[in-house]
Amino acid sequence: MPEDPLKTLSDQITEAHTKIQQTHQDINPVVAVRRGLRDTGIPADVMTVDCLRTRKRIMLILHDEEQGMLLYQFANLDDEASDQFQRKRFSEVNVEVLVEWMEDYFSGKPLADKK
Repeated sequence: MPEDPLKTLSDQITEAHTKIQQTHQDINPVVAVRRGLRDTGIPADVMTVDCLRTRKRIMLILHDEEQGMLLYQFANLDDEASDQFQRKRFSEVNVEVLVEWMEDYFSGKPLADKK
């Protein structure tokens, strides 16, 4: 039986979070898993990674209707999320990608790979 994508993503983000905290004292991401969409009938799980200092958010969505894909969006905490998400094959998402996204986006550097 294949592993639960939410568990896999949670494990990856936990490791990425630890690496960021070890190497970037100025970036202290706050990670949250939100399953509330399921309560409203939307078959998806959402994970957010927030940087309170820069007021930026990385939103990650695992949608049941898009198996094998990670939907993601770089947003601001002060703005409503848009309905425009980028997509990346879930198999291409790993700790290094997540660390790079957090380093680049939360520090204000241009993102090397948004796709």
